[in-house]
Amino acid sequence: MNTPIIPAPGVGDDDWIRHGTPAFRATNLALFAAGLATFGLLYCVQPLMPEFSRHYVISEATSALSLSVTTGVLAVAMLFAGGVSDAWGRKPVMVVSLLVSALLVLCSACTTGWHQLLLLRTLLGISLSGLPAVAMTYLSEEMHPDSIGLGMGLYISGSAVGGMGGRLVSGVLAGWFGWRVGIAVVGGIGLVSALVFWHALPPSRHFEHKPLDARALLNRFAAMFRDAALPWLFVQGFLLLGAFVTVYNYLGYRLLAAPFGLSQALVGLIFSVYLVGTFSSAWMGYLAGRMGRRKVLWTAFALMVAGTAMTLADSLWLIIPGIVAITFGFFGGHSIVSSWVGRRAGASKAQASSMYLFSYYMGSSIAGASGGLFYARHGWYGVAAFVGVLVVLGLLIALWLYRVPPLPGVSTPPTPMSKGAMP
Repeated sequence: MNTPIIPAPGVGDDDWIRHGTPAFRATNLALFAAGLATFGLLYCVQPLMPEFSRHYVISEATSALSLSVTTGVLAVAMLFAGGVSDAWGRKPVMVVSLLVSALLVLCSACTTGWHQLLLLRTLLGISLSGLPAVAMTYLSEEMHPDSIGLGMGLYISGSAVGGMGGRLVSGVLAGWFGWRVGIAVVGGIGLVSALVFWHALPPSRHFEHKPLDARALLNRFAAMFRDAALPWLFVQGFLLLGAFVTVYNYLGYRLLAAPFGLSQALVGLIFSVYLVGTFSSAWMGYLAGRMGRRKVLWTAFALMVAGTAMTLADSLWLIIPGIVAITFGFFGGHSIVSSWVGRRAGASKAQASSMYLFSYYMGSSIAGASGGLFYARHGWYGVAAFVGVLVVLGLLIALWLYRVPPLPGVSTPPTPMSKGAMP
């Protein structure tokens, strides 16, 4: 369980994907495309929630189910995705996941009823499960230890672009041509990205086939909860995405209403703030590699606390910097926690990745839907109070994790970045 990630005996450095090599560039292109597709397809409905409320005459909390049902099913399905990829291989599972998901989103643009849309979004949660957990495992297996921090950060940067692009494209196009066109365009982009991923990703070189064994799988899951840090890192995933998704789920409702009265297209443009995540995930991952994850993680939650407080203002000049701070802290925190999980999990990397992402997406599903109840009763102040509780809890846990010692034999080796190269 606590075996550090080091090159296997007899495996030369040329067999590992390292920073600066053609394989590293090809891997990052593939995983950038995967992040673009996965998170664009997943989150394209978020800016459309006010449109769903209007079109289907449903409440804010019901409209949020278009995302929450997907992330909830995704969370559960990912518990099994790692085991499936152990048996079938990393790349085949990820390729099928992306292709099927893109086709489901294209179909969802043609639905005529709310329940049909929810059914397709539920199926999307199952199909998407084959990518996020398996991608983390692929990086942990194929990247050299001195490059995994940068590789994970760049993958999450691609996810940030995908999350931003899906929201931005669907939100802006909905304002001009209707929400169906927005969803269809995102589905088309996802299909092209899936084909790029299929072509570019190098085959696994360190994958070891493991037949599906329910008892062994349960033992590996149980072992993770005996670790001093892993259970708390899973909780951090829940709090990070729960707070982040809640803010973005209901931000559109606030900005469309008085005193702001913005158009749907302008509200969609707010999601361009996601560009901050492409920088913060790589930069904070780099800082964590140099200074230690436990010394940097708390700053991500502190930024989210400050940003949440700023959104209480009635001025866009304060709200937008507050959203920037929340976004910066979220992507930085996710980069740190996800790489930390991989480092501590040892031989149970696939299961640890699945459990982390289970907690992560359950945060989106549970907190994202619950935020609608706070919005309905107390408006944005209720949402901000709810999010504030989540991020303060995350900050307290991060400060406690500062005291957890690293595993014996696991250290962060110097990287080209720590010698002066820019991230």
